[in-house]
Amino acid sequence: MTDTIFAPATGFGRAAVAVIRISGPQTSALLHAMAGNLPEPRRLALRRLRDPRSGEVLDQALVVWMPAPNSFSGEDQAELHLHGSLAVRTAVLRALSAFHGCRAADPGEFTRRAFINGRMDLSSVEGLADLIDAETEAQRRQALRQLEGALGSLVERWRERLIAALARLEAALDFSDEGDVPAHLEAEAGATLGDLQREIAATLSEAHRGERLREGFVVVLAGPPNAGKSTLLNALAKRDVAIVSAVPGTTRDAIEVRCDLGGLPVTFVDTAGLRASADPIEQAGMQRTRARLGTADLTLWLVAPDARDAAPAGAAVVTVATKADLSGAAADAELAVSAMTGAGLEGLLRRIGDEAQAALGQGDSVVTRERHRAALTRAADALQRAGAALAAGQSEFATEDARLALRAIGEITGRVDVEHVLDRLFASFCIGK
Repeated sequence: MTDTIFAPATGFGRAAVAVIRISGPQTSALLHAMAGNLPEPRRLALRRLRDPRSGEVLDQALVVWMPAPNSFSGEDQAELHLHGSLAVRTAVLRALSAFHGCRAADPGEFTRRAFINGRMDLSSVEGLADLIDAETEAQRRQALRQLEGALGSLVERWRERLIAALARLEAALDFSDEGDVPAHLEAEAGATLGDLQREIAATLSEAHRGERLREGFVVVLAGPPNAGKSTLLNALAKRDVAIVSAVPGTTRDAIEVRCDLGGLPVTFVDTAGLRASADPIEQAGMQRTRARLGTADLTLWLVAPDARDAAPAGAAVVTVATKADLSGAAADAELAVSAMTGAGLEGLLRRIGDEAQAALGQGDSVVTRERHRAALTRAADALQRAGAALAAGQSEFATEDARLALRAIGEITGRVDVEHVLDRLFASFCIGK
């Protein structure tokens, strides 16, 4: 990290203000060269920015100087708040790139430096990435809790207790012949390991809620042709996203619409109608429909008037009678709606919202990624083995399993080697973060 990095922190295009971030050992030299001097730390100061090579004035800008270690990255850092024209931003970036020891930042490099410099743990970094990508209120709430250390603090408390238990096990194992080593050390360690195993198992019992909230709740609209699936999708989306036609088999591929339903991310999927058909293209569409039914969180099985097609088996299926404004609407359906008049849509959305909240929660889960769940699962398994080994009088095996549990827990916050995780994670960040 000997280079000084810079990048726009705001999007390209015409705007009132454009922000450029700078971080690294040359930051103070850059400010001296471009702004004339260093402003008071962490206060906006109006400066004329000049090209260090020609002395030409590039812009009147607000400059913020944040010396290490009290900055986001833990390094000397600065921000230039420019007028938001493309010409100004390009000129300033060109001047920065010509300065010795400076280069454009890679995606996520500011945050990676914050992690390496101990300003954030890995779970907080993931929370920041999720906060940037959050689309709904529940996703924002969950990501913010992660960024503020909900998981990291919990894992660190587990880690400290596990280290203490491991120290007792090693003392009992290595110094059992010493007079000042109490005989009850193994029992105390075993009690701690058991408590930790139960706490981690309880956390894992709700682990999928956080992961699913990040991905969204998937609702598949299925049923026979002309059941009103595309019309209902357009009504739910409040815009024309699917072609509506009286010709059976019009929809051949899945059409997805992401919505914010009461703060929860919900994806509605319109699918090809299911019926007997010799058309190979329609058969391919129906095959995709069946595949989506297998992965849906909730299936709305749409039944048109006088239709008698049976709904697929499954607990997460709601039968919806469509075209309720017409005569002959299905009487045995759970809900009845009319996409043309809007009748029943509010009740349908309320039912979907209840199902989504039951599955996703409201952003209160601490385990938000498959990586967290896998690490905690390995830790819980190792702790269970350690407890069984202690009960069998096999202290050596118990100690080794406790070490494995400690390593698994450390992976969540980055306490052990997670270079491959870092590469994948930071590559997903936007430039300038």
